[in-house]
Amino acid sequence: TGPLKDMDFFIPEGGGVRFIYQFTSEPPAVSFRANGEKDGIIDIAPKTGILYLNGSLDWETKTVHKLQVESLDEKGNVVNGPYTITIHVEDINDNPPEFDKTKYTGVVRQNSRPGKPFMQVHATDRDDPTTSHAQLRYSILHHFPNPYGEMLFEIDSVTGEISPSRTGSYYLDPQKQDTFTLVVTVKDMAGMSTNAFTSSTDVIITVKESLWKAPPTIHIQENSTEIHPVKISQVQSNEPNVIYDIFEKENLPRLPFSVDQDGVIYVTEPLDREEKDTYAFFVITKDNEGELVDKPLQISVIVEDTNDNPPVCQQTLTVIEVQENEGEGSNIGTVFATDMDKEHTLNSRLQFKIESQVPPFPSSNLFFIQQDTGVLQLMSHSLNKRIVPNYSLKVLVTDEVFQTICDVQIHVIDINDQIPIFEKSDYHDVTVAENIPVGTVILEIQATDGDEPGTGSSYIVYQVKEGDPNNTFTIETDPETNRGFLRINKALDFEETPVYNLVINATNPEPLVSGVQYNSSSLTLFKVFVTNVDEPPVFRKTVYKAEVSEDIPVGTVVMTVEAYDPEGDTKIVLKEVRGKHTQYLACRKRLFYKISSPSRRWRYTLRPLWIENNKKHTQSRTTLTLQLQDVNDNAPLLAMDYPAFFCHPVSGGERTIIRATDADKQWYYSTFTFSLADDSNAINNWEISKVNATHAYLSPKHANFEEKVYIVPVIINDNGQPPLERKVNLEVNMCSCSSENSCF
Repeated sequence: TGPLKDMDFFIPEGGGVRFIYQFTSEPPAVSFRANGEKDGIIDIAPKTGILYLNGSLDWETKTVHKLQVESLDEKGNVVNGPYTITIHVEDINDNPPEFDKTKYTGVVRQNSRPGKPFMQVHATDRDDPTTSHAQLRYSILHHFPNPYGEMLFEIDSVTGEISPSRTGSYYLDPQKQDTFTLVVTVKDMAGMSTNAFTSSTDVIITVKESLWKAPPTIHIQENSTEIHPVKISQVQSNEPNVIYDIFEKENLPRLPFSVDQDGVIYVTEPLDREEKDTYAFFVITKDNEGELVDKPLQISVIVEDTNDNPPVCQQTLTVIEVQENEGEGSNIGTVFATDMDKEHTLNSRLQFKIESQVPPFPSSNLFFIQQDTGVLQLMSHSLNKRIVPNYSLKVLVTDEVFQTICDVQIHVIDINDQIPIFEKSDYHDVTVAENIPVGTVILEIQATDGDEPGTGSSYIVYQVKEGDPNNTFTIETDPETNRGFLRINKALDFEETPVYNLVINATNPEPLVSGVQYNSSSLTLFKVFVTNVDEPPVFRKTVYKAEVSEDIPVGTVVMTVEAYDPEGDTKIVLKEVRGKHTQYLACRKRLFYKISSPSRRWRYTLRPLWIENNKKHTQSRTTLTLQLQDVNDNAPLLAMDYPAFFCHPVSGGERTIIRATDADKQWYYSTFTFSLADDSNAINNWEISKVNATHAYLSPKHANFEEKVYIVPVIINDNGQPPLERKVNLEVNMCSCSSENSCF
């Protein structure tokens, strides 16, 4: 119900007689009148002002009804209005979809492209097209026959277009089955509702044989001398008046093929197998609008080889290294050549032959090459680097038509038949202090090797063979001079090792040849004396840490530190403890520490703790860190941000916020509880309610308060382990906020 005014109503169609709305009036109005598009269905009760339906609305007949309603006095004069009342009829799904035809027919070609529509069905629905009531969805319910257990056809659920499925494109064959009957259904409500209306129709499809077939693989001889273009095949579409075109499967700079409008395929230029030996492309058909008509046909072309390429040496100069002691018949390397003609045919078969050898001594037949592999072998064990360090060969490589000369250079390399020899067998000794820096060179040594310079046979590697189990020393080699540098690798320690008796050897990274071994000429001796340097005492740890509860008794031992003297002296004295918090700690000669006074601090860092060797007057220091664990030893307190007050007089619903805090660590007061003390005045006049972990509301229970200060006893509990509570007297000022002496 409501007063008379312009209004819109949205009412579903159908439904029969029903109440819509009741208009109210004020004197002098005593009745109502309605005019307009009532259509015998809509009216208003004059006395009561009830707007009602005396029949059913129909959206398909009329979607909007407009009326003018006015209120009248006792004499029938208009008091208010007229006002426009608009009734919008809302559609309901009360119409089933209907197909345009009771039966459809269509034709499809064998091998038609899957998903390409060849016909369409169509249906309409009289319901509101802006709603799902008229949203139609198509589907194939059955098709007869169905020999493969899979649908041979598919339908676009929105457009009703029918096309071959992937299975149908493959299996449709008029020789096996030339006619199919489809049962096609259409549903409204977008096919999403179980209450949707459904209609169906038959679709008769005839299958015709395809003329659109790919030709067999085409073979074309390379380097053809015919006049181009040359016809190589022809295709034919199922449909007349199509446009033939070629679609590249590969992204080539140019495709040497074309197709005319009769489907004749041409090669447009001579082909080169070595450039490309196979081609694959598609011939397609389009209609005048550029749409594909048939499924693309793949055309495969193989280019046949002719012997039109000479052998090619893989390297301009093939370089092979041979040790001078290589045995007869040894494989010393391979000459590689290629032929761009087709593999595994006589056109690309290569054969090798040595044409010449320079110099021709000690024999002109020092080397042999295998005819079909190009593998070089040594014919004689007579190589000597000092006599002939290099040989040059001309190798002839041929196929059935062409020949090529490949150049080969053979380097005779020295073998490692000389051992390094030290210039001295004993480098005597050196004296160094134990604090000498790591990396310091304390000796230079030299050995020589008679093998070819700049090779692994002559490079010298120096190592400490004996006397250095902990790798205290290391030796580096200068690659230019083969000179060795003995360095300190780890810190020396007189107390641990005062003397080193070193045995140093010299070797090559290249293995020695059979029959040659290292001997005493590749060894030298060296002695290192280490002198003592006074060292300060040392703590066992650089930092000592401990954790204790804050309430432990005075005198409790909290940590022990240990120190030693590297020189072996036992007279170590603890001198003092320094640091910001040393007043809480005391020390004993055994380096025990104890709490001397409890504290609220959570951590002590004492820096440093000094110890001294009285005999040598050397000292060291370390850091002590003591972590204190909190205990729940503080009861909660009120922590008011501002005085508690209420503006007098109170009317109900007022409240003020109170806050509590606790000096203990966070976890002990994560949840405070607030309550009123067992006091009848407090309980009768006030109530308290929790806000969060640390805050609560205090509210008056009634309005009968005087303008004065009230004392409210409140108990706060921290719920810790053990729980602690505190009773506090909260002053609450009940004052006149508008007076000159206000609460503020």
